Amino acid sequence: MLKRFMVLAWAPLLIGCQTSDRERAEEGESPEIPVFGTLEVPVEVARADSVVAAAVAEGLVPGASFLVAQSGSVVLHTSHGVAQEGVPVDQSTVFDLASVTKVMATTLAAMVLVDDGVLDLDEPVSNHLPEFTGGGREAITPRHLLTHTSGLAQWHPIYYHASNADEAWEFIREHPLQWPVGEGRHYSDLGFMTLGLLVEALSGESLDRFVERRIYDPLGLRATAFGPVSGWSSSPGTGGSFLERVAATSNGNPFERRMVHDDDFGYTIEVDPDSWADWRGGPLKGEVNDGNAHHAFGGVAGHAGLFSTAADLAVVLNAVLEDVLVSPQTSQIFAAETGITGQLLGWQRRDLENPQGEPIGNLTHTGFTGTFVLAAPGGEGLPLDRSLVVVLLTNRQFGVDGAQGYPNLSGLQASVMESLLGPS
Repeated sequence: MLKRFMVLAWAPLLIGCQTSDRERAEEGESPEIPVFGTLEVPVEVARADSVVAAAVAEGLVPGASFLVAQSGSVVLHTSHGVAQEGVPVDQSTVFDLASVTKVMATTLAAMVLVDDGVLDLDEPVSNHLPEFTGGGREAITPRHLLTHTSGLAQWHPIYYHASNADEAWEFIREHPLQWPVGEGRHYSDLGFMTLGLLVEALSGESLDRFVERRIYDPLGLRATAFGPVSGWSSSPGTGGSFLERVAATSNGNPFERRMVHDDDFGYTIEVDPDSWADWRGGPLKGEVNDGNAHHAFGGVAGHAGLFSTAADLAVVLNAVLEDVLVSPQTSQIFAAETGITGQLLGWQRRDLENPQGEPIGNLTHTGFTGTFVLAAPGGEGLPLDRSLVVVLLTNRQFGVDGAQGYPNLSGLQASVMESLLGPS
């Protein structure tokens, strides 16, 4: 896929501030990136960065890109550790977002379609995907998919049954529901695969093309697209390859392989584990880590497959907070409580409080590769004086024998937020 990458001004994160950087890119120069001295950074932000730096120094993660923005302006963007062998993380490092794809591509696409009046959250999915019937599927709506209450299986190695998106879709619509529709939240990759296919049916475009045209290009993003990264055009202003600065993920898929082969690992997968053997090996660089996205969907899926930088993600998150992409009414629909703890429409919500003990509304999500995004509105009458955007991208799988698992980053993410929101 050839993608048009435009260079975006880094601070403030406003669409109207792109012209000068785009002109510099056309002249072969790199955009100006602010240098953040410790005296210019709020103490809470500097404290949070020290938490990230310590995690890298102590070996919890090989590398990290950390960005904090307030009221639409970047106040800190730091880089720590290595992206791949011999390549340090810097502000331009591209990361495999894993499940952050669910919000930064598929949920945003759903928001745009709702705003267009094309997607009805409570209309049966089968009205637009007529083959999605049988076994209770007729009752599934986009709202069920967005809140992980559809009853679809959480995960399955679809690549044992499918080598392309059409075959994957055939498996999803024939695989039995695991729970009654609407009965409890069961985080489901298959649900977001279905949502991605619904976006395609409603828009008449592939998921990657739709989000590029309606979201990424209008925001002027410089390095956000579905993989493989080797198919991207040259890095603007450098003439180099994006692949040269992508963060490597795991050595193949040892964790997924054990999920299939080891019945004692906690997963019951009804396949002959030896009936498929196309497992990857070596550090994965620029091709999606997720096995289903790679093998069954060719890199473009509703649940995984997106690559991006911390700077680009901050632009998108700020656009969401400022209602740049959709109307305030649509934003409110997706940010409203659903009655499911921690789950909004597509987005998740963390239990956060300001120093006065007031709850802070937020939109957030994490990814298996070690990615984390959060956006919280601010303003008069809200617990935060200024809006807050946090992006923490790591390559926690790089250099780790993942057969047993990978470092748990929930503590790191919580410490970062506690540092940012705690007393100065």
